[in-house]
Amino acid sequence: MSTQIYNRVALIGLGLIASSMYWAIKRGGLVGEVTGYARSEATRDKAREIGLCDRVCVSAAEAVEGADLVVLCVPVGAMGPVMQEISGSLMPGATVSDVGSVKRNVIEAVQPHIPAGVHFVPAHPLAGTEHSGPESGFAELYDNRWCLLVPVEGSDPEAVANLRALWEGMGANVDEMDADHHDLVLAVTSHTPHLIAYTMVGVADDLRRVTDSEVIKYSAAGFRDFTRIAASDPTMWRDVFLSNKEATLEILGRFTEELFALQRAIRTGDGEHLHDYFTHTRAIRRGIIEAGQDTDAPDFGRGQAVATTSGQEK
Repeated sequence: MSTQIYNRVALIGLGLIASSMYWAIKRGGLVGEVTGYARSEATRDKAREIGLCDRVCVSAAEAVEGADLVVLCVPVGAMGPVMQEISGSLMPGATVSDVGSVKRNVIEAVQPHIPAGVHFVPAHPLAGTEHSGPESGFAELYDNRWCLLVPVEGSDPEAVANLRALWEGMGANVDEMDADHHDLVLAVTSHTPHLIAYTMVGVADDLRRVTDSEVIKYSAAGFRDFTRIAASDPTMWRDVFLSNKEATLEILGRFTEELFALQRAIRTGDGEHLHDYFTHTRAIRRGIIEAGQDTDAPDFGRGQAVATTSGQEK
């Protein structure tokens, strides 16, 4: 039997992550009431139409009134202004969290607007798909995925424990991490791979010797997964790279070094280097499967399970 963790949770921003939170919360009976707000009237109308949130509000300030937990589910570049907007409407003792893919920048933008008596516990669920919008959410998104909590100095232990219980109740595995380390880890596991995917799709578009129809027709040869990742929300990813600049540039530098080494091996016919490199990287892939973060099923582990593949780790 599930235990109710919060009386009221407010979701600010109603895209994939927030809508999946709502359905997972309802599945687990974890919260008494969930309010929601999106800047776009069309998004709010769509949310009401599909029954997303118990109450969709006309302003962020209205949504957060009386909420024990407020979760900022907007692009990282918008979090500071949104926090400033809701600051005066927060209930004393409430907790503010977020789902941003970058943590240091979000903490610097949000924390100055956290009123006295309100707790701040940043978080980041490592889950998503390439789809966005209120209709894209589903209750199972967080099952056996990781959610990283990034408490700030002075974060209230009870507030952290309650947020952990919520994410675990939504099906996630939960860990805690320092903000700077989080940003470096995500630069490796998410941000740089997305940048490479966008680049590869752009290269194919520029290479006019390969016609558009050939790119589309033969994409199952590996290009397909690049295009799937590159279909992710452009506003979100623009903000991610501008907000996690240092870590992403560091990993891109390392990537460039590795790429040059592979270029040299191919040019000089160094098959031993290529074989050793691919053997090592294959072992990493097997480790991901063994950790339960993907499947070795045919069709890249997708098919009906397409939505559980992490493509937009917002």
